[in-house]
Amino acid sequence: MTLLTKRMVEKPWGKDVLPAPFVAPAGQRIGEVWFEPTPEMPSILVKYIFTSEKLSVQVHPSDAQAASLGETNGGKEECWLVIDAEPGATLGVGFKQSLDSGAMRQAALDGSIEELIEWYPVKRGDFFYIPAGTVHAIGAGISLIEVQQTSDITYRLFDYGRPRELHLAAGLSVAWGEPHDPALRFALSLDETVELARKTYFVAHFVKGLPSPAIIAEYDRPCLIIPLSGRITDGKEEWLAGDCGWAGTIRAVTFDPAGDWVIVHPA
Repeated sequence: MTLLTKRMVEKPWGKDVLPAPFVAPAGQRIGEVWFEPTPEMPSILVKYIFTSEKLSVQVHPSDAQAASLGETNGGKEECWLVIDAEPGATLGVGFKQSLDSGAMRQAALDGSIEELIEWYPVKRGDFFYIPAGTVHAIGAGISLIEVQQTSDITYRLFDYGRPRELHLAAGLSVAWGEPHDPALRFALSLDETVELARKTYFVAHFVKGLPSPAIIAEYDRPCLIIPLSGRITDGKEEWLAGDCGWAGTIRAVTFDPAGDWVIVHPA
């Protein structure tokens, strides 16, 4: 087992009071906690995101689109599991109705794109898969886990007047002006093990308590384990909530029967 290096990232839209077990350093607004990918699994990045303001309306390219645009990194698909949400918190994912590129451009320029996005009220346990090309935005008052392809390519379409660069030409060339597929979002009960995603780049499960034989078989390979509660150990190291680590196989790991985990492996 290898515990991934944890890095807190300050953001203007972050929080100075974080959900347990995280604690923001005095005077800092923490917007993200990154877990540095290991050499054994460089293709997947795990992070926590904490928001006190709406984030930009943005889109990520696919691998093929990134290459066609001359990007040196690959594209980005990602998924979100909400771990905490203030009353009224929302995630913007996809559009209410089909939108062509010209209308999307005009909406990005005049700010009405925010009104054209579908904003979903969220609570703890809500899950969204975000394919490349999906226009999206994280609202205020949300804490979530993000699992993504390891890529830093983000094209901002609208940023509420903040003085940051927009990327309209590139963003509009990759954006998909359609509603989000309902099959890619659902609410977890958090009382049972559930498959979160089985896509091109990674497979992910929420696991309640001890892994079942099916989960053990699925993750009898290199994987990332994210404890949400409880602890895991290989007899030498111990991981707790707020950690993320790499294991060559979950057969080498002892799980707390009272814990909850997100487990991921490359597809």
